[in-house]
Amino acid sequence: MNFINRYCHIQNRSLIREGNIIFTSASGKLDDFLEEAFKSLSLSYPKFYKMDRLSKFGFLASEILLKDMPLLPNYAPDQVALVFSNAASSLDTDFRFADSIKTIPSPALFVYTLPNIVIGEICIRQGITGENAFFVFPEFDSQQMVDYVNLVMASEKNSACIGGWIEVMGDHHDVFLYLTEKERGATGVEHTAEQLHKIYKQNYGTIDG
Repeated sequence: MNFINRYCHIQNRSLIREGNIIFTSASGKLDDFLEEAFKSLSLSYPKFYKMDRLSKFGFLASEILLKDMPLLPNYAPDQVALVFSNAASSLDTDFRFADSIKTIPSPALFVYTLPNIVIGEICIRQGITGENAFFVFPEFDSQQMVDYVNLVMASEKNSACIGGWIEVMGDHHDVFLYLTEKERGATGVEHTAEQLHKIYKQNYGTIDG
């Protein structure tokens, strides 16, 4: 049996950890919110500003998920897997790149015209080298996610897996990441489709000061 031990959301321009809002913003532009959210976490990582939106959302969510509880050195770098999904793939960036072709194609945008680049950005930041996969589904599918993550976790090599949904298209964003481990944490629940769907749909609560 595997267990969901941590989770976080980024919805409605708010960073949410375990159901509590840790940062929210009413900024008019989504890019402004992303920069404000990054600064709110007191991070020093200049490469963040060069990422596309999909990678920025994944980066921020992974920082929230692992804040004060890093996976390394509890696990070897290759013992942590990543399994993500979304509906729009990298279209948000693809459209921006296509628009840049009208003048001068942007190499900075071109390198992000694959959805799995967000996985690479998180792996670099967290020092993770485990197996990974990115799926494109019409909507978040808790059963498919649980089935694949459990398959990954069935390997003796894999001891933890970061899974979830990272969707951005225009101003729309919906981000949900969670950590599965083989040992139950203090607030852990069984890694089942029912539990995962419930957590994904969870309404967030009060500001976490």
